[in-house]
Amino acid sequence: MKTVKAILSADAEVTLIRLSTKAENSKREVTLVRGFHKKVEMIKSNIHYGDKVEHRLWPIEYTVKYNVNNIFRVELPGFWRLTYTLKNGLSENEIVVLILDIMDHKTYNKKFGYKGH
Repeated sequence: MKTVKAILSADAEVTLIRLSTKAENSKREVTLVRGFHKKVEMIKSNIHYGDKVEHRLWPIEYTVKYNVNNIFRVELPGFWRLTYTLKNGLSENEIVVLILDIMDHKTYNKKFGYKGH
């Protein structure tokens, strides 16, 4: 059986730190951070948990920065989104879930080229 390891991109880590800091004083951010951690555990249990994003919608930045060959999207509380890709781990028995971004709905729509949402 393969082991699944979840890691954060630098961008996702910065966002999570910012949200966690704000969570000290905000129920909205507390809910969002808890939701994020819950969804990561769900992804680790089922690596195809998220909705697969069509190739034509992939941001070029993901292809350049992370050499992705798949992208999944998961809905978070407050209309936020988490995007991730699956990578091979250090051994053939390991799968890496790379969390690419944690973003609000407006940022997600802009990054993935949705208009008028």
